[in-house]
Amino acid sequence: MADSDSVRVTPATADDVDPVTDLWIALAEGQREHGSTLLAEGNRETVREWVARSVVTGELFLARDGDDEPVGFVGFELDHGGYERERTRGIVSNLFVVPKRRDEGVGADLLEAAERALREAGAETVALEALAANDRAREFYAEQGYEPHRVELTKSLAAGDGDGDGGNASD
Repeated sequence: MADSDSVRVTPATADDVDPVTDLWIALAEGQREHGSTLLAEGNRETVREWVARSVVTGELFLARDGDDEPVGFVGFELDHGGYERERTRGIVSNLFVVPKRRDEGVGADLLEAAERALREAGAETVALEALAANDRAREFYAEQGYEPHRVELTKSLAAGDGDGDGGNASD
């Protein structure tokens, strides 16, 4: 696994299910400032199930500090979306580093480990998502060699949003 001077990246274990779920809650709460509409606590059980399943399939890595405390995680999988593609695609999801450990290379270590695992599983390309308003994340991914491929557009249909024409986009 990838290691920087400050962390070790290892596959998550069954003992990590609750700590990673808590980290995901922090991720979801932080994404609210970038326009995310995901409910953090409202998704705790769904996320806990995803974490547990990802531990079993080996598709979740955890960054640990010198005291073995989790400081970040990344989920990944081969794309099984049902569409035939020219190339086998891997998906990276939910890359998160606790705020006090950002800018230390932890995110790059996690992403590198996920890319390596996906390559070994047969992926020829990798896709991931970032909120449009999250400039820091988009800059990080660009530094790691990622380029825009698709753009998702949204529109609120809630009554009273916007200027009467259905409102402005929000995620």
